[in-house]
Amino acid sequence: MKFTLNWLKEYLDISLTAAEIADRLTMLGLEVDSVEELHQGLDNIKVARILAVEPHPDADRLTLCDVDAGEETPVRVVCGAPNARAGLVTAIALPGAILPSGMKVKRAKVRGHESAGMLCAEDELGISSDHGGLIELDDSLVIGQEISQALGLVDTMIEVDLTPNRPDCASVIGIAREVAGFAGATLTPSVARKDLPALTGTGSSFSIKVEDPENCPRYAARLLRNVTIGPSPWWLKNRLLAIGQRPINNIVDITNLVMMEYGQPLHAFDFSKLAQGTIVVRRPRAGESLTTLDGVQRELNPDMLLICDSEKPVAVAGVMGGENSEVSAETVDILLESAYFNPVSIRRTARNLKLATEASYRFERGVDPEGIPVALERAVRLMVEIAGAVVEPGGVDVCGTLPDKPLLTLRVRRANDLIGTSLTAEEMAAILTGIELGVEEIHPEYLKVRPPSFRVDIEREIDLVEEVARIVGYGDIPTSLPMIPMSFAEQDKGRNLRRKILGIMTSLGFSEVINYSFVSERHSDLLALDTDDPRRNGIRLLNPLTEDQSVMRTMLLPGVLENVRRNIHQQNTEIRLFEIGKVFFSRGQDEQPEERMHLAAVLSGRRHPGSSLLHFGQESVDLSDVRGAVETILQELGLLQSISIVAAGDDAPGYARKGTCSSIVNSSGSSLGVIGRLLPEVARSFGIKQDLLFMTLDLEELADCAGEPARFTPLPRYPSVTWDIAVLVPDTVAAGDMLKSIRESRESLVEHVELFDIYQGKSIEKGLKSVAFTITYRSVKQTLDDETVNRVHQKIIQKLISDFNGRLREAS
Repeated sequence: MKFTLNWLKEYLDISLTAAEIADRLTMLGLEVDSVEELHQGLDNIKVARILAVEPHPDADRLTLCDVDAGEETPVRVVCGAPNARAGLVTAIALPGAILPSGMKVKRAKVRGHESAGMLCAEDELGISSDHGGLIELDDSLVIGQEISQALGLVDTMIEVDLTPNRPDCASVIGIAREVAGFAGATLTPSVARKDLPALTGTGSSFSIKVEDPENCPRYAARLLRNVTIGPSPWWLKNRLLAIGQRPINNIVDITNLVMMEYGQPLHAFDFSKLAQGTIVVRRPRAGESLTTLDGVQRELNPDMLLICDSEKPVAVAGVMGGENSEVSAETVDILLESAYFNPVSIRRTARNLKLATEASYRFERGVDPEGIPVALERAVRLMVEIAGAVVEPGGVDVCGTLPDKPLLTLRVRRANDLIGTSLTAEEMAAILTGIELGVEEIHPEYLKVRPPSFRVDIEREIDLVEEVARIVGYGDIPTSLPMIPMSFAEQDKGRNLRRKILGIMTSLGFSEVINYSFVSERHSDLLALDTDDPRRNGIRLLNPLTEDQSVMRTMLLPGVLENVRRNIHQQNTEIRLFEIGKVFFSRGQDEQPEERMHLAAVLSGRRHPGSSLLHFGQESVDLSDVRGAVETILQELGLLQSISIVAAGDDAPGYARKGTCSSIVNSSGSSLGVIGRLLPEVARSFGIKQDLLFMTLDLEELADCAGEPARFTPLPRYPSVTWDIAVLVPDTVAAGDMLKSIRESRESLVEHVELFDIYQGKSIEKGLKSVAFTITYRSVKQTLDDETVNRVHQKIIQKLISDFNGRLREAS
């Protein structure tokens, strides 16, 4: 948004400099991009009148002009402009003047005749790019006056970068309202709302019909007759040129000026080109198109909003008018439109047409619906003044249901607490009324505030708090430190668990993956889940992004398998991946789904990836690796004693190889997850041809398990003793149960137990197996002797023999 300081001062009596205004606007949240001094350095360029013109005797395209520049005697200037004529008031650069282009004007001979200056075109003065002839000025200007003073060229342009939520500041009046708020000035707009005429439609020569009131809640129009189309007066052109807009003619320039002044786009139709003098606001009909003012034929779709007459479209509502109703030099009667359109509709239309205009910029952010007749009246008065228009009485204002502004409550204490001030209710009320917010009730504890229609961004109490803080000035709010309690905030148990597991998994060499929660419903079939498996009942999305993201996931494993396939396709066959994320289970059609945090991991490839084959060989990962990962997690969480890993029975998932699957169960027997080897056919269904091991874990259940608290143990003072046990047991006995039995024996000298061998072979009877353990003994009080160790060792042997129907294996 661009405006000038002189333009701003038309509505405010202020003495602030441009730099001060720019600084305060930036602190208000309206970031100023640039401040530019306009038309500096036009010294010795004056208003002049051409007294006489005669042809140059030695050049067909040059003339000799006698010019009154306000000095004692006229000066002679050689000129090549086609519009040089006697009586023309224009600008002359006298010797010594330096033009904006950097050219220095000197006395010179041109084809044998001396020229004592230079008559100037608009581009030579830096006013515009027009070089069609000398600048033509008003006869009333004082001859000999500096051109910058005469034309009011000395000004400062300020450009503000607006955020989308402040369409009210896409106008000079809107900026002036902000300045008035912090400067304590009174805003005086060019049109007062109390002076607006009643647009009853009585006696109008035209009619308005709105067929889509949802997208066009308000449409007003006036008819102006006997309009004289011509160039705009200098003050109007100067306003537009200063902000980078090109003057076209007085009618178009007035609509552009009012749009920049009030933020309300207007459109002028040639009334003679409107069939039956009718305006219809409607959607396009099948096959309709429109050639817009830029000469491009636009194909229209059913979602767009059009302005039509009784036969055809004449404009794309809120975006651009059509060539078939354009105001031209022959136009006599004008129908002037001022309307409010649904911002969503205009935004969609502008995007579909790939057409961004100053009008669409404002409409798609939201104009002031109550400002429609104000901007219309402002333009009508200017057209009467500048174009000699005769206004038809009445006019039409079709007004439906406009956006409602709620009555908000601003709590004084709450606002002060948030801002860090000690303002009273009366002071806050004065601040809000200074920017034209309607304060309807003032109470020592609260204010009742109704936001005005032009503030589309104010919807809640916190928005009012922000307004108070902005106007007070962020830099003027006293600095205060918040009260921070020294107590340690309670940590979320689940979050801490996830953070710990993340650290454990990465320390084990796994890499984390993060997948979308939306997955393909084919995953259940690819994973060969049973038809009655509840994990098949994924929650379907109403508007999925793609077919492969149509349901909420009930498992993490399929997504991780997709990651495995992509890694293998990139020649990375050493796989260690895991994901921690939510899965979703339906609670019924009208209920929010149950969300549970799970862990899934897969392993494949060599046991020691990236290491030397000479030292570690091609040994592949197996079930002990994935089991070790689970046990490491349980060990670090202090849960190894309360959670067991047992062979899965009939409840083993169908996607795991038989005999390879184990369940992770808590002390009450509930399953927390599974580990196992993936079926080859399931792996192939995901496009994977290599062996895969997997683990899954329900972290919600894991978080409810009570772990052993960490305890400090001093470093041992006495040495340890390591003895082995080898026991023959039936091959149906789980070695893990035997390991658990030793640990639960509670022998105080047992420091560590480790399974190191399971053997079945020709030296072992059929139906039996040899299970061997290494047991580390240590005393915290003394050095152990063999007799003491043997006494404990024999107890453990007898326990294993009696509990598991075994016998001690003799040395062969």
